[in-house]
Amino acid sequence: MAHPVLSVRGLSVRFLLPGGRRVAAVTDARFDVGPGECLALIGESGCGKSVLASALLGLLPGNAQTAGSAVLGDLNLLTAGERTLARAVRGRLIGLVPQSPAAHLTPVRTVRSQLEETVAALTATRGRAALRAAAEAAAARAAFPADHLDRHPHQLSGGLAQRAATALALVGDAPLLLADEPTTGLDRDLVDRTVDELRRHVDGPSAANGGGRALLMITHDLVAAERIADRVAVMYAGRIVELSDAAAFFGSPGPRHPYSRGLLQALPDRAFVPVPGMPPELGDLPAGCAFAARCDRATDTCATEPPAGTVACHHPHVPEDVRA
Repeated sequence: MAHPVLSVRGLSVRFLLPGGRRVAAVTDARFDVGPGECLALIGESGCGKSVLASALLGLLPGNAQTAGSAVLGDLNLLTAGERTLARAVRGRLIGLVPQSPAAHLTPVRTVRSQLEETVAALTATRGRAALRAAAEAAAARAAFPADHLDRHPHQLSGGLAQRAATALALVGDAPLLLADEPTTGLDRDLVDRTVDELRRHVDGPSAANGGGRALLMITHDLVAAERIADRVAVMYAGRIVELSDAAAFFGSPGPRHPYSRGLLQALPDRAFVPVPGMPPELGDLPAGCAFAARCDRATDTCATEPPAGTVACHHPHVPEDVRA
């Protein structure tokens, strides 16, 4: 891989609760996202994906403690101050497609005015006519209808709010695009169009810093992930348990971690069999492998910490298992 756009090493997030209780939301996350690459971060709700995204943007609540590093260019995002994050990172170095777009849109202003303001803040575009044209072009990139630009957020459906948020995220031509569930509320055709536009953003000419663009997409939509991802990171109970090439993950030989295989087998076009059981509470994680209680391959060995590496499992699937 060329010099990564984002390099994460040992990223951990703990929430301190009353009574001294700690919630291990993210533990020792390690991954890179290279120029021209889309890394899809997948996993069940509550596994820590969005907390990881908030840590990169410096948007964690006051009771959060972080450790490790997340380097973007020459900047460690985890140690950067709020002034740097607000003025140099958000929008300029990291474009965010938020998980709850309606909550991120200003309720008393139209979509057009928010787009024009963002264009003026993040680009060199000036003049009323030029700002208007640039806002309309940004809306078109995200398939946001021009005849809805003068509406307020409360007048939009969930899908339209999602497209408005996507348009805003693309304006700054940021080297890293962080998309947190970018297909929420969209029908299949619009899902395909949205992720294709995110892919075009990554594949387009180099970002303003000259280092190329990258996409970190957090999603439950494995079909969307298969469509655009180069690599897949699977998260479970706050840990990344598998890093894999997307073609091998979705095709042959398939995932190696039992949890990853379970996620794929739950899809309607596959076995349509859910992963049994429920994830553990992040504030009360078991010793050893957190997936052991739900895993049909578990042994006594799984009471110890899984090995470090691209597959955090004592008994990963291997190609021989598939042939058998």
